[in-house]
Amino acid sequence: SQTLVKEEKVKHGSYPSVVCCCRKKCLLFNDVILITATLHTGFSRRAKSFEMILVGRFLEGIGAGRTPHHSMLM
Repeated sequence: SQTLVKEEKVKHGSYPSVVCCCRKKCLLFNDVILITATLHTGFSRRAKSFEMILVGRFLEGIGAGRTPHHSMLM
């Protein structure tokens, strides 16, 4: 047939290009973003800086948007 995918096993309906890429590195990068956001939000009271809360919430929004929602359904 006319598939561009080699004879690879694809897990749970994921796209082959995603399987070929390093999925683990993407998830770890997302964790780093969320940990950074948590530290900004947590240390904002000690630094007495409202801007750190805003930066933390902004990073949390980016991290939430990058989370693969289909992995939560499995």
